[in-house]
Amino acid sequence: MSSNSRSGEQQFNILPHPAKTNNPADLDSTSRRDITENPALLAHHARDPYIPSQDLVNKLGAPLSREELKRRSEELNRGQ
Repeated sequence: MSSNSRSGEQQFNILPHPAKTNNPADLDSTSRRDITENPALLAHHARDPYIPSQDLVNKLGAPLSREELKRRSEELNRGQ
């Protein structure tokens, strides 16, 4: 090999790493702590089914019939 062929080779340099620690989360600009601390977003970690209290069940009232649901659906879809 001649010296001319070596000048066309790729050269690589080692650059300083931007992180202060070895934790990849430190480089992430969005904080995941908000996600992991919000109980509403952690429902998939629940072990048992949610059973509402009797007071809450009594406040719900009776379910609507199919006819009432169909009427309500038509009413809501009319506005579109």
